[in-house]
Amino acid sequence: MLSLLRGLFPPWASLRQAAPGIAVAVALALVARAIADALAHGAVGLPRLPLSPVMCAVVLGMLWRNTLGVPGWATGGLKWAMHQLLRTGIALVGLRLTLSGASSIALTALPVAFTCLMVALFAGWGLARLFGVGTRLGALLAIGTAVCGCTAVVAMSPVIRARHAETAFAVTCVVLFGCAAMLCYPWLAGHFFAASPVHAGIFLGTAIHDTSQVIGAALMYSQQAGAPAALAAASVAKLLRNLSIAVLVPLAAWLARRHEARGGGHGDGRSGDSHQTGLAPHAQLVPMFVVAFLACIVVRTAGDTLLGEGSALWQAVVHTGFMASELFLACGMTAVGLSVSFADMWRIGWRPLAAGFMVATLVGVCSLTLTLTLLHFAHLFP
Repeated sequence: MLSLLRGLFPPWASLRQAAPGIAVAVALALVARAIADALAHGAVGLPRLPLSPVMCAVVLGMLWRNTLGVPGWATGGLKWAMHQLLRTGIALVGLRLTLSGASSIALTALPVAFTCLMVALFAGWGLARLFGVGTRLGALLAIGTAVCGCTAVVAMSPVIRARHAETAFAVTCVVLFGCAAMLCYPWLAGHFFAASPVHAGIFLGTAIHDTSQVIGAALMYSQQAGAPAALAAASVAKLLRNLSIAVLVPLAAWLARRHEARGGGHGDGRSGDSHQTGLAPHAQLVPMFVVAFLACIVVRTAGDTLLGEGSALWQAVVHTGFMASELFLACGMTAVGLSVSFADMWRIGWRPLAAGFMVATLVGVCSLTLTLTLLHFAHLFP
């Protein structure tokens, strides 16, 4: 928690350097909210279109980046908003849950999360061989899709001696297809799970790649459907996937050492641009915002128990946390949109893009099918 607070309140010199970029993110977030409000009320004779302010912010950021460009003086602040500010907003989502509520959602989401994880891992390995993109790049695509997006790619990269280019390719694929899912899947969730926000959240939390993308999609759905329970459910489902990295990365390290001990060498002999094999640091295996998210659940549970859910003071504190979370998430997701470069994506080549697209699609179909099955049985056995 202290690490998270240090990220949110950096030294004054760093904050002063980041201020211009943060101001850009805040300004675009406010413009996006105004656009969303105007569309919702059918401004200038347009038909009413209930779009989420977060969706408008992401699309506006992407259009800005790929037309006008992002000035160099704003880059540092946008990175700060995309990482520290966004992760703080994700952690504060934990205030929407108690331990009993989170446990109930986790039990429901666990079979979906586990099955989607296994589908992503095996499909990534198989499709990498089918498209000839290389074992290491296939492994990075698989774990990035299965676990927690860019964080998983960066954690796995040194373990399997991936080259910098392979890591960059995998991260770009995660960003590309995760952002596409973030913008499209809330509509699917609204169509299939309109009567059950919890199942909508489970679908979004198990079908989309990166944590920021999951939270962005869940926030879009929550705002458009007026269903805040979806955001909490998506957060718990994604947390289950995030925690699996603490098992998968050490397992990959052990397999890599075993392969080398048997004379496997470096896979394809190109080690000059590789990292040293070994476990990723502890902070990479269990990100601090995940720990802070769990801590916020504990705080909410303790507050409800000790002060009572009817306490005006406690409810004011919780409501303030909700508002801060939505503000931080909106600004952070605007920065995410400003980070997406279409030109960088086209440089990857069609083979990694095809493999990444097929893995992402399989996971999405798997998540949708399993979550619909859960919803069906929930209706049969209420």
